[in-house]
Amino acid sequence: MSRRTTRLLKAGLATMYYTGSHRLLAPVTRGVGAIFMLHHVSPDLGEEGEPHWRQRVSPEFLEEAILAVQHAGFDIVSLDELHWRLTEGAFDRSFAAFTFDDGYRDNLEHAYPIFRKHGLPFTIYVPGTFPDGKADLWWLALEQVIASVDRIAIKMEGTVRNFSSATADEKARTYHQITSWLRSIEETEARSVVRELCRGIGYDAGELSQLVMSWDEIRRLARDPLVTIGAHTSQHYALAKLSESQAISEIETGTERLARELGGRPLHLSFPYGSADCAGAREFRIAAELGFKTAVTSRKGLLYAEHSDHTTALPRVSLNGDYQSTKYLSVLLSGAPLLLWNKGRRVLAA
Repeated sequence: MSRRTTRLLKAGLATMYYTGSHRLLAPVTRGVGAIFMLHHVSPDLGEEGEPHWRQRVSPEFLEEAILAVQHAGFDIVSLDELHWRLTEGAFDRSFAAFTFDDGYRDNLEHAYPIFRKHGLPFTIYVPGTFPDGKADLWWLALEQVIASVDRIAIKMEGTVRNFSSATADEKARTYHQITSWLRSIEETEARSVVRELCRGIGYDAGELSQLVMSWDEIRRLARDPLVTIGAHTSQHYALAKLSESQAISEIETGTERLARELGGRPLHLSFPYGSADCAGAREFRIAAELGFKTAVTSRKGLLYAEHSDHTTALPRVSLNGDYQSTKYLSVLLSGAPLLLWNKGRRVLAA
């Protein structure tokens, strides 16, 4: 999402908050629950405007968000409990689950102590190859490249394109433009492009693997009944770009690795990237056929009673660096801006 779009969305959320319009719409738009999506939790947020600044929240904001969700009348539950309430129609109280993608070490260091303090459950989705030191964090590697240079040249569709990255605004814009293109091409080709860019500046992207947890650290978390470890495929590929057999193998290989290391098969799945072009109706069907109780996307939305028939196509609410304010959170919990974003559609299962 471009910085301009983000500014417009924040302005819209602020308008709803200060006019109170979200509260008027909430009885119709609020739904029955929510699943929150997070990635990094760290006291070191970096500079606002950095490409992945939006994927980082502070420990202080995470705790504020937890308390605000509870104050808004939501029970914070595990994904098993969320699945039960959805499928059994137990909607007497609103419910919410907190989920983290990719298995970053800062989830253990900074998020886990907060959930332990409050005795609340949460979920971490782990790609099967990441704890082996084989995490291909190409999105972070690209950020490092752009941060290191003032200009960058990439061959796109047979034509060399030049991008300026001298200022913070230019770096953010260049990152957005390049990632949009990379997300449109075949996954292995996109990763190859980033590896070549890293070689061009002498950067070892393998260093980024230290950002994710080891198996010993994941096992430590998995022993705590408050923590659910979910599947996140094997290599974090966009499943919609793969053949059906490849997509099944990518999910199963990662899931089986987690089962071997942790002693139990994960029952909950997060689709890598999770957008409509990376996971759709085919992937939702595959997840159901493979026996997952739930599967989550990055599509924006709250949960409604209708999701009881679409538990492998669940939307989430992103808690990220761009919106570290409980005023934005209160508006999002009303469901009003999310339904507007989705043009009135409650279930996004195609």
